[in-house]
Amino acid sequence: MKPNLKELKKDDWNTLFPIELSDHNPAWKTIFDAEKQRILSGVGDNTVWRIEHFGSSSIPLIKAKPYIDILIEIPQELLFNNKLIQQFENLDYTYFKVPERDSIAAYMSFGKGYKLSGEKEQIFHIHMCPKENVMWSQIKFRDYLREHQERAQEYESLKVKLAAQFRNDRGAYLLGKADFINETMALIQS
Repeated sequence: MKPNLKELKKDDWNTLFPIELSDHNPAWKTIFDAEKQRILSGVGDNTVWRIEHFGSSSIPLIKAKPYIDILIEIPQELLFNNKLIQQFENLDYTYFKVPERDSIAAYMSFGKGYKLSGEKEQIFHIHMCPKENVMWSQIKFRDYLREHQERAQEYESLKVKLAAQFRNDRGAYLLGKADFINETMALIQS
């Protein structure tokens, strides 16, 4: 029997889904808008309080993994709610719990578009948490890079270098961006 996405190990993810960057695609905004409407129709705006497109595909003119990263605000009482998880599974998402780490509280994550053959459809990543979760600082990062094109280009250069170096190591790719993100967040705070 074939494994499902939840059963994949870190090495499986790295092999099946290597880091690949694409030139910015203006259609990513339209794809996000359509998925946002699909989510609101399937779950309702009483449950979902805010939906934001974030990550590199939301920053014009820079290369990105062609994934649509979505941040969804929910009330605290719905965090890890089985009914809500089922509603997203009904929308073809696979649920993953993101455990607490460093200064980030545990939250819900969902993915869609991955195939165990290694083929990909349009990939969506949902990060779902209350507004108090530090994940919401990603919106400030996105907005800063949208407003400061030179800094966005520096981010793109770093991502291109890391993607070449860590094509099959998603964790190392993410860690390689941490200092840049922290430096940018410090600029935002100053």
